[in-house]
Amino acid sequence: MRVIFHIDANSAYLSWTAAAMLEKGYPIDIREIPSVISGDPLNRHGIILAKSIPAKKYGIATGQSLFEAKQKYPDLAVFPPNYDLYMLCSNEMYRILLEYSPVVERYSIDECFLDYTASQNRFGDPLKAAHAIRERMKQELGFSVNIGVSINKILAKMGSELQKPDQVHTLWPQEMGQKLWPLPVGKLFMVGRATAQKLQKINLNTIGDLAKADPNHMKALLKSHGLLVWSLANGIDDTEVTLNSEIIQKGVGNSTTISYDVTDRNEAHMILLALTERVAMRLRRLGYLVSLVSVSVKTDGFVGYSHQLKIPNCINTTTEIFEYARMLFDESWKGEAIRKLGVHVSDFYSDDARQFSLFDKGDTEKLQALDRAVDQIRQKYGTRSIIRGSFANGNINAVQGGTNDSDFIMMGGYRQ
Repeated sequence: MRVIFHIDANSAYLSWTAAAMLEKGYPIDIREIPSVISGDPLNRHGIILAKSIPAKKYGIATGQSLFEAKQKYPDLAVFPPNYDLYMLCSNEMYRILLEYSPVVERYSIDECFLDYTASQNRFGDPLKAAHAIRERMKQELGFSVNIGVSINKILAKMGSELQKPDQVHTLWPQEMGQKLWPLPVGKLFMVGRATAQKLQKINLNTIGDLAKADPNHMKALLKSHGLLVWSLANGIDDTEVTLNSEIIQKGVGNSTTISYDVTDRNEAHMILLALTERVAMRLRRLGYLVSLVSVSVKTDGFVGYSHQLKIPNCINTTTEIFEYARMLFDESWKGEAIRKLGVHVSDFYSDDARQFSLFDKGDTEKLQALDRAVDQIRQKYGTRSIIRGSFANGNINAVQGGTNDSDFIMMGGYRQ
């Protein structure tokens, strides 16, 4: 029998921010007061990204606007996100988990699966090991995690959700009737709001109701997704824990909401370059080349559109990706005032798969060497320790984005 752990950092962004602030001498643990992590509303980023438990008591929820949250609690403490810090915390969590199993899957920035099956011979009882991991996260990293323990990924993940924070829960198959099935159907992984509403309309209100339903009925109602959620409700999941040192991705992207409306083409080009800087750095860190580049635009009237291009060769240099991004933007932009821009790359290939074509300009090797040198400097001294001269003396941030707009491969190949 397999033994799988699901490790989930509690209120990750807020907890990681709190731990870093305490380490620097901040007098209050922001997890103990009504607080949130939110973008700057003056820069059009005023959305709640994470909340403390005291904030939740006032009805403040992730995804709400900061304006709405402050109407519920005017004295709400607001702190900005720090995505570089969050990746560091995620990496440290992953490092500790590797000490307990060589098979760890980075499922998202704040979640990992761990295959503990073979590790029992060394570390013993799964529950004792899970509690040891939980304690080490608190003592060494300063934040708490929930850990679910079961025979597969879906039950381990649902187990980690049972009660928060700082808990270890088992969800063995024989415990499903008591722990899982009484929960509202909307609590099941892969059952979103629209799916929950469809299920509730036919009186499937709990996960147990869904588990006991006719699978053929579920397929007729929701097609293949109906069979998937029926299987998950019954704890059926044979997907393996996939060893990976990076979060598995189908694409890498970056976008930014601009604090003012951009109407100048050259200025839009500079913002696209700043976004491409971070996209290309991530791509090279993952060890991939790409053959598909896309650009997205949102106007001041909230009209969004995108343009993409399949390119004949595989690339990963900042300059090459930006050239395609700029071309796509110029082909698609009609002169509207721009509120938001994004750059996205996909169709991954390993970085040793590059084939030079007759149409290469001949400077690819120089560009790759330049990027390697820049990446090394930024890794050692910080992302903005070296910037392109075109950003000097300007008011545009040379490396923009920071949020990971990537497409993650979810369990069973589905996206959440």
